[in-house]
Amino acid sequence: MNGAQDLGGMHGFGPVRPEADEPVFHADWERRVFALALAMGFTGTWNLDGSRAARESLPPAEYLASSYYAIWLKALEAQVAQHGLATPEEMQSGVSSGPGKAVARILTADILEPRFRAGFPSDRPAQGPARFAIGDTVRARNLHPRGHTRLPRYVRGRVGRVEHVHGAFVLPDTNATGAGENPHWLYTVGFSATELWGPDGDPNQRVMVEAFEPYLDPEAA
Repeated sequence: MNGAQDLGGMHGFGPVRPEADEPVFHADWERRVFALALAMGFTGTWNLDGSRAARESLPPAEYLASSYYAIWLKALEAQVAQHGLATPEEMQSGVSSGPGKAVARILTADILEPRFRAGFPSDRPAQGPARFAIGDTVRARNLHPRGHTRLPRYVRGRVGRVEHVHGAFVLPDTNATGAGENPHWLYTVGFSATELWGPDGDPNQRVMVEAFEPYLDPEAA
């Protein structure tokens, strides 16, 4: 979606200032929010793409005014309420007003480390041959979906070159809404800085973007 999270190429937000030796968490509450998000995601009530979509769905002013883990917490609270696991009032008070809703899985200490070390791969068998090959010239479609997408706004309508073919992976656009994994081929597409930013772009720079096949059209030579 065209939300506040899609900041690539936008002006007015100031320079990026990396923090030297930045810790993973700046406060204990951030650590707890991260743990809660992982534990709730493990229940299978929603998936990773659904979590991303929930964060993107925050009102732009609220999103931009919130810290990274505050965004995670607000999205998690919205998902918990949406799926009937707890009401906003219960989350505010910390007291349940009735029996809890059953979930498919519960994350326990004995399975935590091996399960997360194994990861949650999203590659899937391809449903057909890849449409594009390394070296092909493609144009990113000018899409403006209301829901989740991994196609950055600043590459839409721009011409690039296929640099790598990765295989087939779960399509976030449908998976986020529970409409199915719908696996598609995934490519690395390189875009020149001048193609993206015009004459102000550095002619010696390229931006690499991971793009699913439905995001791309062939571009005539």
